[in-house]
Amino acid sequence: MAQGGTGQADTGRGERGGGVRTALSGLTTRGRSFLAAGVAAAICAYVLGQPDLLRVGLLLAALPLVCAAVVYRTRYRVAGSRRLSPGRVPAGSEARVHLRMDNVSRLPTGLLMLQDRVPYVLGPRPRFVLDRVEPGGRREVSYRVRSDLRGRYPLGPLQLRLNDPFGMCELTRSFSTFDTLTVVPRVEALPAVRLSGEAKGYGDGRQRSLALAGEDDVIPREYRYGDDLRRVHWRSTARYGELMVRREEQPQRSRCTVLLDTRGAAFRGAGPDSAFEWAVSGCASVLVHMLERGFSVRLLTDTGASVPGEGADGFAGASQESADAAGLMMDTLAVVDHSDGTGLSRAYDVLRGGKEGLLVAFFGELDEEQAAVAGRMRQRSGGAVAFLLDGDTWGREPNEAPETMNRTKERLRMLREAGWTAVSVPRGASLTELWQRADQERSGVVTAGRASGGEA
Repeated sequence: MAQGGTGQADTGRGERGGGVRTALSGLTTRGRSFLAAGVAAAICAYVLGQPDLLRVGLLLAALPLVCAAVVYRTRYRVAGSRRLSPGRVPAGSEARVHLRMDNVSRLPTGLLMLQDRVPYVLGPRPRFVLDRVEPGGRREVSYRVRSDLRGRYPLGPLQLRLNDPFGMCELTRSFSTFDTLTVVPRVEALPAVRLSGEAKGYGDGRQRSLALAGEDDVIPREYRYGDDLRRVHWRSTARYGELMVRREEQPQRSRCTVLLDTRGAAFRGAGPDSAFEWAVSGCASVLVHMLERGFSVRLLTDTGASVPGEGADGFAGASQESADAAGLMMDTLAVVDHSDGTGLSRAYDVLRGGKEGLLVAFFGELDEEQAAVAGRMRQRSGGAVAFLLDGDTWGREPNEAPETMNRTKERLRMLREAGWTAVSVPRGASLTELWQRADQERSGVVTAGRASGGEA
């Protein structure tokens, strides 16, 4: 649940312009019609010499002017707030926006029309009619928003529309606060499988490494009050003449790099059911799954860019809460878009040989050159799994040459020969099934001499 902004609007004079021009600009169609009819009647009465018609004309012209003056001079001090529940929502799911209006003046309000500005992709613009609000009173209303497209969408500003009882004049006052609704990619729950990598996150069979910093960086060190006596190193104790303890062993978290291909030339189509949106959703699912399994995770794109605010070594999850790391990455994926790049060389340069642990990549269409670059990435990771989108089923044109239909099979062969566990992704495929298929294919190609993979 996200608490939105709060602001106040003064509906009296001095708010966003003043004077006769502001009052007359609020005349409705009815008010302008009355004013025009009154002026026309007054002119006809003067020309024809009809005093009774002149009085009717003056009455018609005066009514909208009086209503405009009354609405303009009416002073209400109203505070408004907006609350999002939740502030981050998956694509295709609904969020509820709660609006609250407080009358902080000493006078009761008249009829208020409340309107919130929202982007068209979230639905129609919500409008509400609020009855008289007593001094110190409040009114609460809510509406729902929904989007099938990822992104960050501004909500606001909140607007109040004041009307007179005759509908002659309408003035609008706006609050200054905005809020942002973040629509993140859909996340699919993945089963636990064993994929080739460094280790097993924080499982029972996890690897352990010696502490290299902090209180246990000396080997051995003197005994300190509260140390476990089972850690006493008797040989060093005899050598130094005082109690010495061994340094502490600490668990080592496995690493996983998730690579997202964002090249515009690698994907066809647009919209929530496009190949690129499937890749973004798959990338988000793997990130969340790996964090839940205890891995230190990094998000990488073909441009070489990663999520800001991660750990010093670029991996998130080891030095911060997994939920915060997942939220940071999901916010990044909510606004990720196609890049102008044509190659994967920048991502290859970021990868460090043998220190990346498990590498999970979501590729668009690859030509022969980029498939070779992707093949070399395998040498810089402890294990590599590739999901290659099948361009033949995602966006092949009806008149496209038949020989292009075998392009995906050729790229899969090149990746597998380079050591990747490569899986083709046809249109409408389930990531859960492909995730299990990748585990099955890995089990079929891993040789007996290769080190056992970690649980993912």
